Amino acid sequence: MITVPRGLVLGLAALFSGYHIVLGIYSLGTPDSPIPSIAAMILYGVATIFSLWPTSPMRMPVWLSFFNLAVSAALPLLVASQLDGSAANGYATWYVAAVGTLMTITATRKRQTVAWIGVGFLGLHTVVWAGPGALPSSGAIGSMVWVAAAVLLARALAKAGRDARQYALAEREATEWQAAQEAHLYERQVRLAHTNRLAAPMLRRIVDRGGELTELQREECRYLEAAIRDEIRGRKLLNDQVRQEVMAARRRGAIVTLLDEGGLDDLGDSELEVVLNKLAAAIGRTAADKIIARTAADGSATAVTVVGLSSADTSVSALGQDSSDDEVDLWLEIPRVPA
Repeated sequence: MITVPRGLVLGLAALFSGYHIVLGIYSLGTPDSPIPSIAAMILYGVATIFSLWPTSPMRMPVWLSFFNLAVSAALPLLVASQLDGSAANGYATWYVAAVGTLMTITATRKRQTVAWIGVGFLGLHTVVWAGPGALPSSGAIGSMVWVAAAVLLARALAKAGRDARQYALAEREATEWQAAQEAHLYERQVRLAHTNRLAAPMLRRIVDRGGELTELQREECRYLEAAIRDEIRGRKLLNDQVRQEVMAARRRGAIVTLLDEGGLDDLGDSELEVVLNKLAAAIGRTAADKIIARTAADGSATAVTVVGLSSADTSVSALGQDSSDDEVDLWLEIPRVPA
């Protein structure tokens, strides 16, 4: 998008506003007394300087808008009081264009109501002072057209700005959605590839033997099924060290459950690796019959909670059922930001 520098716009507005003062000075011989015209020029110059101040915000302060309104009312009263409304005054009616310019600046700076009141007073004064026929010849209608154009342009620019923000927001959301979909697809591909590496050898062995497996091979299939389940439910709770310790725990008869509920998604790779290494060490040193590792909720200072339960009734433990006689053998909270 091509943008016009603000300084250039302010400079052009200042030159155009100054042109009216030049016309007023040029026509000082026309009024009966030049003093009111000079006072009007000073007021107009001060209002223009305040209105075009480079560091001012886009929306004009309320006090300045009312000051501009007061100036736009004072200019016709001061200058026209020394002119003959029935005569051709030439450039002596410079105040008409000056009021239009000042109110156009006010409307551009988002004070449209004040601008309409200003040019409305100008039109009413012109009718009272010189009659309705003076509206087009004096330029009062032109001043109203300037304000109308400024109001329409400001509204169009505001709508364009809102549309641009909405389009940018939609584009950002679409980009985030696409990135999330690509991440999910990549993760599914990784999980499927890892599952294929785990299951393919055993599946080929089952096919080769026609489904006739030894008890040892059936046990290996159960370990394999549990490992595949870990890949689905454990997700980020797994690295090579955790997989190794979980398999070792299962081979000695423990029931291991890994549950990743998204609490580790905000951790970096290095922080996640430290957490998983602590998890692997905890699983490796416990002799509990049941081990449960679960990610903590988002916003918690804990990353992973590890619980190890020992049961006196080994038959119940082997079936994966809870028992009222279970004792806590391990309770560990791994912090989100490892010390």
